[in-house]
Amino acid sequence: MPRRRTRARLPIAVMAALAVMSTTASTGTPAAAAPAAGPDRPTIRYTEYGIPHIIASDWEGLGTGYGYAAAKDNVCTLADTYLMVDAQRSRYLGPDGRASPGQNQNTTTNLNSDLYFQRLKDDRVVERLLDLPAPDGPEPEVRETVRGYVQGYNRYLAETGADGITDPACKGAAWVRPITELDVYRHAHAEIIMGGADALLDGQVNAVPPGASAASASAGNTSPAKPSKPSKPVKPAKPEEVAKGIRAALEANRRDSMGSNALAVGSQGVSGGTGMLLANPHFPWQGKNRMWQSHLTIPGKLNVSGASLLGLPAVNIGHNDDVAWSHTVATVAPFGLFDVQVDPLNPTAYLVDGAWERMTSQRVSVDVRNADGSLGKVTRTLWSTRYGPVTTSIMGYPLPWVVSAHVVRDPNRDNLRALNTWFGLDRARDVHDVVDVLETTQGVPFFNTVAADREGNALYANIQAVPNITDEHARACLTETGKLLFHQTVPGSNAPPVSILDGKRSACDWPDDPDAAAPGLLDPHVQPRLIRSDFVGNANDSPWLANPEQPLSYPRVMGDTAAPRSLRTQELILTARKRIDGTDGLPGRGFTPETMGRLLFADNSRAADLTLDATVKACRDVPFGLVLVDGNLVDVREACPALAAWKSHDFTADSRGSWLFAHYWAYLSGGKRLGDLPWKVPFDPKSPVHTPNSLDSGNSAVRDALARAVLALRKAGVPLNAQLSDVQRVTRAGEQIPIHGSLGELGVLNVITPGQVDGKFDVTFGSSFVQQVRFTADGPPEAYSVTAYSQSADPTSPHHADQTRLFAASGWVTGRFTEEQIAASPELRTKVLD
Repeated sequence: MPRRRTRARLPIAVMAALAVMSTTASTGTPAAAAPAAGPDRPTIRYTEYGIPHIIASDWEGLGTGYGYAAAKDNVCTLADTYLMVDAQRSRYLGPDGRASPGQNQNTTTNLNSDLYFQRLKDDRVVERLLDLPAPDGPEPEVRETVRGYVQGYNRYLAETGADGITDPACKGAAWVRPITELDVYRHAHAEIIMGGADALLDGQVNAVPPGASAASASAGNTSPAKPSKPSKPVKPAKPEEVAKGIRAALEANRRDSMGSNALAVGSQGVSGGTGMLLANPHFPWQGKNRMWQSHLTIPGKLNVSGASLLGLPAVNIGHNDDVAWSHTVATVAPFGLFDVQVDPLNPTAYLVDGAWERMTSQRVSVDVRNADGSLGKVTRTLWSTRYGPVTTSIMGYPLPWVVSAHVVRDPNRDNLRALNTWFGLDRARDVHDVVDVLETTQGVPFFNTVAADREGNALYANIQAVPNITDEHARACLTETGKLLFHQTVPGSNAPPVSILDGKRSACDWPDDPDAAAPGLLDPHVQPRLIRSDFVGNANDSPWLANPEQPLSYPRVMGDTAAPRSLRTQELILTARKRIDGTDGLPGRGFTPETMGRLLFADNSRAADLTLDATVKACRDVPFGLVLVDGNLVDVREACPALAAWKSHDFTADSRGSWLFAHYWAYLSGGKRLGDLPWKVPFDPKSPVHTPNSLDSGNSAVRDALARAVLALRKAGVPLNAQLSDVQRVTRAGEQIPIHGSLGELGVLNVITPGQVDGKFDVTFGSSFVQQVRFTADGPPEAYSVTAYSQSADPTSPHHADQTRLFAASGWVTGRFTEEQIAASPELRTKVLD
């Protein structure tokens, strides 16, 4: 193990002096002389693009500065989030509006969201976690920072008032209110559990016994729903059908939800440095899961820069003096299911170890704004078992409550430890510290961690809150459907290994492990990690090929092995290998900030690399250029030269033919796994980065997909050789900004996913806070970043679109990390919170 470095710390008095160099008056206007403000008063220094550098003498002051600055940029988004976790959306916005409690946008109704979060409030889930001492509850530094955050947020709100807010999304809104510490912790908890909430929220709040309906248990009904005898028995679906349906629903969700790339490069792969990291999370461009950049400093205690999900007063992805890290969405399912046998005459009783137990009924009530503006109340009876709540669907796929019921256990329901995790990562000194933080807190909810340090180490670690389902436990306890789903017998599936365990046996519950941080979690020491000096990375595949030279093994609950890698994973690995070997056509060998940025924003498509030539051949081989699809005779001849001319295989703004190829690929691959496409060379686990390959140009699926793409573009009035910048744009305060990049399914690292926002075509999620950091043997870290959707959601803010334009031009913000660098900013503005 490399020797851990001990770096000298500047005395606080010296740091205090540096903190006020070249600052401005607290009004935020430039001043010739620095005010006499030291770190005992929270101070926010704004540099280019509105990036706040917050310095304070203690954790509470740091939180105050963070809360004030975050509210200044995004008060409406934050207020909307606090409304959600307080279960008040139906009261103010109506029950039929849409809410986004999970990873995706607008995934449920306000009413269902409120019922879900009201249940958590009634159960005092967050309050019970706050009552626990650290490490199960928040560390003292976390509590102090949250206390300050509330003060800062409320101070901003007091200064502006609801009517003084400039963002029209909540200007003058009655639901914008001061917050409490409990609001902040509830929001943090909602972020931690969102992986399970996304899939199972609707199923839990709509679950009613056989013969009843959700309506009979709500809409003012004051008594629990009573089951009636079914008129005839309902035949359960076959295990194969259920497993296939759940898998398809989860795969669709995974394609449409958050993801990320992360690449850590060690000393063998960095030119002019010792270690380097690329952080490229793919998060929503709207709503509560926007990322927000900040630099946080307590002299002598903390100096960290990066980004966090809005309202979480710590850096989630970023760097300090010695280590840089990022997260990617992992292949661990953030929940588990149990199948419980119910009494056909009393379906709220279920069998455990040969004896009947009664489910627990819970009446949950929320306020609802009626159509006439009056307030009403909806009361619904929700059901639970010893394992967790009953659910009747997963991502919209029905799980009928008939002869059995499905119930949910969430490994993150009792997890506020994630806050301790991120505070620990913010202060880590090398990748070994990172591993120690991950193991001791076990708070990461559903993410991998990728890190690089000054010593030249590159780390991949999938150490998180994982259900304790060892391979042995799975063999003993999976149901027939669970076996099919857990082991994913269909090759190339990218859905996580969801477990369905036999609830009739108490021994099938998740066992407690003495080395885990909480009951029912898998021992963190058996979870995969890898430290190398060349590179490691992840693009949302399982841990197996963090580096192809050293495949990893781990319990099946954490993902597959020896299975096809996604095209994005292939692109990430090939990009790293070629740059380290110097075979990518760029000068020299090894990564520099310039080459790292160029390779990410090259927007190369691995799908095009593998299939474009065969696709052009298939197009030219179509008899008379005519294809019959869905009753339409489509002439594809114009598509052949459009695709043939797209020799760069990229999704840069000026590319032509890329928009046509993206539609063609969507039709060819839609609903299929990579291994199921018409390849001539199938997947070979001995060559996992280069197989499958060689598309069969004579396969009718290729011809049909091309014809459907041509038809779709013609119906939309888009030329087949349209320039990407003409069709893929984001709207910022009425301005249309062309955006480069494309879908991850195309093997493009710079993921951009277009969709509908408020009924209009726009970017819904993709590259968000992008950062690259290079360490050298001495000196400060060298960082470059860009927040694709900019710092502020307020269309009146000067920082609503500035970084979006920069991102559109493939530009980067040069990081300012030292006091000298901050003081040298030509746009320095300072706010002292007296």
